Order: sequence, then structure tokens, then C-alpha cells
Amino acid sequence: MAGGIAATTASRDELKLRELKRMQAIATGLLVAMAIVFVAASRADDYWPWLAYVRAFAEAAMVGACADWFAVTAIFRQPLGLPIPHTGIIPRNKERIGQALGGFIADNFLTVDVLDSRLKQIEVARWGGEWLRQPRHARRLAQRLASLLPGLLKVLPKDMLRETAGSAAAAAVRAIPASPTASKLLAAFWNEGRSQVALDWALNRLEAYLAENEEAIQEKVEAKSWKWMPKFVDRMIAQKVTTGLGEMLVEMRDPEHPWRMELNAAIERFIERLAHDPDLIAKGEELKLRLLADPAVHDQVRRVWIELEDKLSSGRSPALAERLEHMLLALGEWLHTEENAQARLNDWARILARQVIAPRRHEIGGFVAQVVASWDTKGVVDKLELQVGKDLQYIRVNGTLVGGLVGLAIFSASRAFGL
Repeated sequence: MAGGIAATTASRDELKLRELKRMQAIATGLLVAMAIVFVAASRADDYWPWLAYVRAFAEAAMVGACADWFAVTAIFRQPLGLPIPHTGIIPRNKERIGQALGGFIADNFLTVDVLDSRLKQIEVARWGGEWLRQPRHARRLAQRLASLLPGLLKVLPKDMLRETAGSAAAAAVRAIPASPTASKLLAAFWNEGRSQVALDWALNRLEAYLAENEEAIQEKVEAKSWKWMPKFVDRMIAQKVTTGLGEMLVEMRDPEHPWRMELNAAIERFIERLAHDPDLIAKGEELKLRLLADPAVHDQVRRVWIELEDKLSSGRSPALAERLEHMLLALGEWLHTEENAQARLNDWARILARQVIAPRRHEIGGFVAQVVASWDTKGVVDKLELQVGKDLQYIRVNGTLVGGLVGLAIFSASRAFGL
């Protein structure tokens, strides 16, 4: 999977590089063409005076082309390798650019007002569900997360990461209605044939327990009997009890056994009550909130998170991306269908933004600055030039044409006024 992503990225970079080279060739070719026109017009204007206007256009176009070439090149490196002041802007100011970028993000994107306003305009849960339930999106996101997780866990502040993950998990749990969700899970288990397998497994375990503890059960029965009862009678009664229990378990292996039918009906009624009974729904929410407030639960979750963090930091598992993909698809489907959960998650997303992200916006901005500062200078220059270099070459083309037109206008005006 990681190889596929790398190959796709490499092919896109190669395409961008070819487009950049093509535009550079066009801009440079236009400059060469203007130089040829200038030389030709200079040699022939004695014969055709009107060529003076062509010469003026070509001369000004060369000036504009050279000036814009210098300006575009100076952004990324020193023109012709010369130590000219105020050139190589990006490599010279990489750390300052990172700090400015981090500060800009913190002050313009992560404030309470901006986050709250944006989150009110978009339904985060519905949009996220629609996006995640598409396999190509879930697969691409899972692959990216699997490749980024180890590095992010090493770089991000541990306390901030744990607090953010804990707040997000708590928000998600609060948004999930406990009793109806339990009803759906139990129904999925009970109505797809797994119930019969589970009952048979339970009967097998009970039968094995009776066989292993037959003597102990008989001793308990004898101990509860009357003192005046003869011992052989006690043993006979105990024997009949254990034998009867064993026979009953054998009989209950029949799928049509009345007790199994009654148990199925009772479980199905309970599943229905979990989904619609207001009392059970209220008790489920109360139990959920009690568990969320329990310090022991928090401590256990913290331990699990630390173990998970250590495993993920040690390196990406080959199966991690696939597992993440299945989880993301399931999450997207759930978000798409559960309107109540959507409303709750939207509310909790706004609370999370106000209480966790906004107060730590300067730390996030600092993290962005650190990441930019850690980048290899040549790599940063090459990547940025690959992304915007093609558009910058249009500046050279425009500079050539606009410079020529301005030069022609100035020359024409000077001729008109006899200057």
C-alpha cells in the first residue's frame, strides 16, 4: 500500500516537473526570440525605418524577461550562483517562514471565533460520514495515517496528544446512545445464527463442569440434607440430581427445545426494550456517564493508550493500514445513518474546538514552525518550486510581453513628441 502511494506521488511529481521544464523552455525561448528580433531589427532599420518600433518592442521585452527571470529565480536560489543581496529568499528565511506560517495559522484559523463560526456552517459529522463511507477515501486516508502515525507520535507533545485523543474519545462515547447501540450490537450477534453456537458452547461448558465436579455437587447435596436421612438415600438423591441435570443439558441441544425457544423470545424482547424502553435508555446513559467519570476507567484507558502509543511509535505494522481502512469505513457508515449521533458529534466538535484546540493554538503553530525548520533546505526549495514554479514561469512570459508593449508605448510617445 505504501509502495502504491509512493509510486502515485512520484508519477505526479514527474508530471509537474515536466510541466515546469516545459514552461521554463517557453519563457527562455521567448527571451531568445526577442533577442533575435532585436538584432535583426537593429541591422535592418536603416532600410525600413518602421522596424525601429519592432526594435523598441524587442529591446523592452528582453529587459522585462531578464528582470522577471531574476525575480523568479531569486525566490528559490541565487541567480547564476552569485551572492547578490536579497536573493535565495526561501532558503535564507526558512525558519522565519515556518514561524510566520505557524503564527498565521494560530491567529487566523484556530481562534475560538473562527473555529466556532466554521463548525456551525458545516455539519462535520454528516460530511465526514459521507466522505469516509466511500472506499477510495477510506483507503487513501488509512494509508496516509499508517505512514504518518509513527513520526507524528514521536514529534507531537505527549501530554497534548493524550489530552486531545482522550477528549475526542470521550466526546464520541457521549455522542453514542448507550442502550440503542447495545441493542443493535446484541441484535447483530443474536439474529445471525451466532446465538445457537453460543448456546451450544454454554451447554458444553456446563456439561463439562458437571462431569468434572460431580462428586463435589453430590457432597453439597448430602450436606444440605436432613441429619436423620440415611447416607445412601442422600447419595441416591444427589446422583439423580446430577444425572437429571446432565440429561436436561443433552435435551437442550435440540434447537426446538421449549426452553431454548423461551430464551430466544426473552432475549429478543430484551433487545427491543433496549432500543425503545425509556427506562432502560435512561439507565444506559446513567451507567455510561458513571463509567466516564470513574477514575479507574480513566487510569485503565491511559495505560492502554500508552501501550498503543509505544507500539505505533516503534514502526508501522503492515496490517495497520488495512485495519484502519475497515474502521474508517464502518465509522463513515455509522455517521451516515445515525442522525442523533450526527447532532451530538457536531456539538461536541464545537466544544472540543473551543476547549482543546483553540487554547493550544500557539503550541500547534509552534509545531508547524518546528516541522518547517526541520525540513532539508534543498528539499523545501525543490518541493515549493515544483508546486508553484510552473505558474511563476507565466510571470516571465507576461513580463516579456508586457515589457515589450510598455517599451513600444514609450518609444512611440517619444517619437510623437519629438523627444
